[in-house]
Amino acid sequence: MRIAVLPGDDIGPEITAAALTVLEKADQRFGLNLDFGVHEVGMESHRRNGTTLPDSALAAAMNADGVLLGPGGMTAYPPVSDGGINIPGTVRKRLDLYANLRPARARLGLERARPGLDCLIARENTEGFYADRNMFLGSGEFMPTADCALSVRKVTRQASRRIAKRAFALAEKRRGHVTIVGKRHVLQITDGLFVEEAEAVAAKYPDVKFREVDIDAMVADIYTNPDRFDVILVTNMFGDILSNLAVALSGGLGLAAALNVGDERAAANAGHGSAPDIAGKGIANPSGLILSAAMLLNWWGERSGKAQYGLAAAAIEHSLDDLLRSGTRTGDLGGQSGTRSFADAIAANLREPNHSSLSN
Repeated sequence: MRIAVLPGDDIGPEITAAALTVLEKADQRFGLNLDFGVHEVGMESHRRNGTTLPDSALAAAMNADGVLLGPGGMTAYPPVSDGGINIPGTVRKRLDLYANLRPARARLGLERARPGLDCLIARENTEGFYADRNMFLGSGEFMPTADCALSVRKVTRQASRRIAKRAFALAEKRRGHVTIVGKRHVLQITDGLFVEEAEAVAAKYPDVKFREVDIDAMVADIYTNPDRFDVILVTNMFGDILSNLAVALSGGLGLAAALNVGDERAAANAGHGSAPDIAGKGIANPSGLILSAAMLLNWWGERSGKAQYGLAAAAIEHSLDDLLRSGTRTGDLGGQSGTRSFADAIAANLREPNHSSLSN
């Protein structure tokens, strides 16, 4: 499996190195034959090349079997006209990674974890209110006059239908329930179209239960009754916000894993930012990117039909859970471990989990 590695900015290189430590150990233990190609991106690349995303790095991502993305510090980037390209947004768009899959499961031993939480957010990834990716040409955000700013929300049948298909297919393999989240009585046309397509897909999955919940009710209900939710189908911006809440309820934002998936390609990236305030201190929690890398391995195993990738992914998750339960954690979760030492501990603890350990 050829993996293009784009480390990103701030804590990105640190947690990417940590994820590679775990992947290299998994490669040795499970015979995965992983081939990593590391490509400089972000502000370091901009200082050298005048762009945050060189053509060579994007080409490597497009030609690889999978991509490992470190977080980008986009708020510090110059304008696009000066080379400040949104790395994850561009990769998602060019590789047509329309599904952003973000799991959130209560991690045993963490006091902030909400018991019963075990959901998977299926977020539409290519349009919605995201102005950097919802137009064929130009930006979806603009100022027609000096004192008026507008933002366009784009929702299409094609994009709504394919993320709905992905969500229902995932629910069929999980606990058989999809919750669609939006604000249809306010955004009647755009959310109306999104729900209409989801309902059409739902009709083809009679064994999967389906309901609709408003976004404002959802943020309360997932806290109060986390066990009600299995797969959550949602548009781009609502999904971005809701997934951070869900992973916080799993124990902490540092656990935020995400896999961006299309019909042919996938890219793993943590569901949190680049945390410039702690960059270089060696204290960043690498769990989110490590768990994202495990999701990438599992995706490739299903795609290639090679069971060892799924076994390696399960082993990584089990190792991390085992350490969290034992009290070995990074500082954000109440522990004493640093970025490197926590990754080393996960790698050292890798083993093929038995059936009972996978169910915990």
